[in-house]
Amino acid sequence: MEWLEHVLNNPERIQIQDNGRIRHWAFIPELGKYLRVITEPDGETVHNAFLDRRFRN
Repeated sequence: MEWLEHVLNNPERIQIQDNGRIRHWAFIPELGKYLRVITEPDGETVHNAFLDRRFRN
């Protein structure tokens, strides 16, 4: 939950999908990787979250 909150409060990039869902990315120092959190269009309800190995800042 802490990592999800970090991404939603400090996104390095945000992208709106065609279906209205919102992608948020942020670096998680403890993991040394980027976490992608996808929210519903309200920007708060988390739909999915995963480590994104292909993300390039």
